[in-house]
Amino acid sequence: MVKIGIRPTIDGREKGIRESLEEQTMRMAKSAAKLISENVYDEEGNPVGCVIADTTIGGFAEAAKCQEKFDREGVCATLTVTPCWCYGSETMDMDPKTPKAIWGLNATERPGAVYLAAVLAAHAQKGIPAFSIYGHDVQDADDDAITDDVAEKILRFARAAVAVGEMKGKSYLSVGNVAMGIAGSMVNPDFFEEYLGMRCEYKDMSEIIRRVENEIYDKEEFERALAWTRENCKENDDLYNGENGHSREKKDAEWEYCVKMAMIVRDMMQGNEKLKEIGWNEEGNGNNAIAAGFQGQRQWTDFMPNGDFMESMLCSSFDWNGIRKPLVVATENDCLNGVAMLLGHLVTNTAAVFSDVRTYWSPEAVKRVTGKELTGYAQNGIIHLINSGAAALDASGEQEKDGKPAMKPFWEITEGEAQKCLDATKWTPGNLGYFRGGGFSSTFKTRGGMPVTMCRMNLVKGLGPVLQIAEGYTVELPDDMNKILWDRTDPGWPCTWFAPVLTGEGAFTDVYSVMANWGANHGASVYGHVGADLITLASMLRIPVNMHNVSEEKLFRPAAWNAFGTQDRESADYRACRNYGPLYK
Repeated sequence: MVKIGIRPTIDGREKGIRESLEEQTMRMAKSAAKLISENVYDEEGNPVGCVIADTTIGGFAEAAKCQEKFDREGVCATLTVTPCWCYGSETMDMDPKTPKAIWGLNATERPGAVYLAAVLAAHAQKGIPAFSIYGHDVQDADDDAITDDVAEKILRFARAAVAVGEMKGKSYLSVGNVAMGIAGSMVNPDFFEEYLGMRCEYKDMSEIIRRVENEIYDKEEFERALAWTRENCKENDDLYNGENGHSREKKDAEWEYCVKMAMIVRDMMQGNEKLKEIGWNEEGNGNNAIAAGFQGQRQWTDFMPNGDFMESMLCSSFDWNGIRKPLVVATENDCLNGVAMLLGHLVTNTAAVFSDVRTYWSPEAVKRVTGKELTGYAQNGIIHLINSGAAALDASGEQEKDGKPAMKPFWEITEGEAQKCLDATKWTPGNLGYFRGGGFSSTFKTRGGMPVTMCRMNLVKGLGPVLQIAEGYTVELPDDMNKILWDRTDPGWPCTWFAPVLTGEGAFTDVYSVMANWGANHGASVYGHVGADLITLASMLRIPVNMHNVSEEKLFRPAAWNAFGTQDRESADYRACRNYGPLYK
């Protein structure tokens, strides 16, 4: 379980001062812990645990005892809380490897703000960034309520910190190598180790063949999975191949292989006790992977069924075993987009969707091709997000919140919603021009009106990693317009129309600018407008954000970032990240 440490700090002067503050300080700690545990969940769906120091912290000795407890408990981040003045450098959290925030109560009876400012200066001077939390309005000293603005910052910090904690010590599993010369699939271990605290594991794609031929999988589960697939995964017409398509017998064999691939890659990621029971202990251990990628093209797909079914089902929040945590598996082993999927998944607990950032359609081009005008969210143009049938089925939008299309954490999804996602999807036999070995691509149209955030990680020589973010909405086009535009690209792949929110400035001047400034051919999308959470997370990892449409008042980075400039926040972010360097270096 991921845990956050709560540090109640206090004025150490006894004989009247400290004693008068003990109860209030500990109440703040307990209130913060309750807020986090009731609102933040890890990717397994567990409420995030909070560990409170055994005593208030008035000096270094108590700070050291608190750190010993947190080390035993394995906390991934700390939140220091206080209503009063404290001795800054004596009470501060000095661990440089864990994100940290400080909440100083805005009340006039005691100078919580003075301590907050003093200890933040100490953090800056010592090179240990910390987030500042201070309410907008003055509260009474006996007011135990956490104001909305303070709660927003505490929860944003907690969500991002939990993501940092969940990645640390895990691995990225690279199945295969570089797909078709795509730079994002050149898996760089230095990036994973220094910025994310992860390691890289590399397995040749022939490992899948070995496990199939040696029957290194749960046979009972396979029979159940195959029966479920035949019942719930409806095969589409062969849109590509006509009389040159594979025979029914060959397609049936491909279905069997695709199901085995899904089981095997899942087992490679997280292990399977069933494999140990049948004598495959090493394979049963798995690779402790929180994310993975599959090369596929071309060495695999030139003679084996493609990985689309495997990727779609593993990335979805349900399969033959029922509703469960979605995995992160990057198409074409684009590990950088896999990281973007992972970051988005960890801050939302929802499925992450892998797509090509394929085409910008201007209003004029749509009118010329279809004879109709774009309206609503789409009125300024749209971006076509579409890839070779490997998107999570959650992206169909058949889950709902308040009667509107949504993608939800798996523990909120009903069996009926999972079935609707399956029913909205058909599986199109692979285009044998692309996929000579066959296989099946998920085919669905995303429902409109969902708030989504698209993001992408890029590596730039001499600079390092940069993250880009675009909040927007999915769009549902009229059927005739949709068919004309979808068919021009690929009618057998999942189709999402995306309209970014425009600011009228920079990369968000218009929709064309968003497309033009995107750093690579792929993007990852998650439910909700969570750009602010991603920006906070990126600052914890010391990764600058080079493009976003999040409003200024939502930006929440460590207080020391202000020292690098307050007029141009984007440039200041670059300078701060370069100054502090990767979190784990």
